[in-house]
Amino acid sequence: MKKFNIPEIYKSKIIGRIKEERRLSDKLKKDFSPTILDFGTVRFQIARHFGFCYGVENAVEIAYKTLELHPDKRIFLLSEMIHNPDVNADLLSRGVRFLMNTKGEQLVDWSDLVKEDIVIVPAFGTTFEIQSKLNSLGIDPYAFDTTCPFVEKVWNRASKIGDSGHTVIIHGKPNHEETRATFSHSIANTPTLIIKDIKQAQKLAFYIKGELPNKDFENDFKGQFSEGFNPETDLVKIGVVNQTTMLAYETQEISEYLKETIKDFRRLDDNAIGEYFANTKDTLCYATNDNQDATNELIKQEADFAVVVGGYNSSNTSHLVELCETKHKTYYIQSEKNLINKSTIEHFSLSSKEVITSKNYLPEKGKVDILLTCGASCPDAVMEQVLLRIVSFFNNTLPLENVFK
Repeated sequence: MKKFNIPEIYKSKIIGRIKEERRLSDKLKKDFSPTILDFGTVRFQIARHFGFCYGVENAVEIAYKTLELHPDKRIFLLSEMIHNPDVNADLLSRGVRFLMNTKGEQLVDWSDLVKEDIVIVPAFGTTFEIQSKLNSLGIDPYAFDTTCPFVEKVWNRASKIGDSGHTVIIHGKPNHEETRATFSHSIANTPTLIIKDIKQAQKLAFYIKGELPNKDFENDFKGQFSEGFNPETDLVKIGVVNQTTMLAYETQEISEYLKETIKDFRRLDDNAIGEYFANTKDTLCYATNDNQDATNELIKQEADFAVVVGGYNSSNTSHLVELCETKHKTYYIQSEKNLINKSTIEHFSLSSKEVITSKNYLPEKGKVDILLTCGASCPDAVMEQVLLRIVSFFNNTLPLENVFK
């Protein structure tokens, strides 16, 4: 796989060594057991896969190379480069400006741009509408395009199944940049609907079977379907693709549920179902799958609590938190700055959607065991800082040279 030139500020000798040792000992990536770093009074069990993925490394490399090669030009990002506060803050400090926020709300008016400006498309991709807008301003939307190739793979598959007469069902968060981009590319070719979760898939099943009137569809899926969508005709043949950062097993659950709904309703056998339900399993992102599989193995271990590091608006990170919370007390933090001291931690609550403060998170015992992982947009340097910050709260820890054997 291609190696990228990532700025030194995002690298870590400790995390880099862990990843390289695991890569060399498990080249086929069959071993999902965690890496153990035992400092004596505190032990970390670190997920087999975590951190920057291919798409993120590609986006980061392009962004910083663009800054290096065009020091005299104004450089804009459509929105956040990736969902990580450290990366975005560093880009802003270097003079990059965001045209929109993550919700798609304008921060810089289009009229302020001139054709000499550089606009970088983030890893999530963008919509046809924004591409057209940039073209109208004389700015090539593809000149500095960092769209993840696995996102583009989803777009290509959506186009292909649309060509065969299938409606595209997107499993994703309707307001997420990637889902908005996938929706835009899909509706150019075929009727398209976004569903958020299995509950919406179950609701959709009633329309597939004609058990709910079409007039209720607009309220049940408000703002999530293409113009002119007709449940009666557009749900006859479907295919499910996803926002690449969603939980893979949820996408598969939704896909299987809708497939069985159509199969039972139309009384089809396994040979005939393909005409009505497109196979899209190969659109699931490998990095998302690896990180989630590694986290599932991680949470099987005994531990006092888990720490997940990443941006609070990071979809893939939030799903790792969801997995950890099924088995362990979990703290979702952005960086070592959230580790106020050995008795106080600031962390994000997925349920209340706010940062909360917890006391006495480190148990008073002879040895504390911690599970540790991070999202696909979290730099190795941040993971190292979190790890070392926690170690600093303990007495009589082993030096690093003794921890690595």
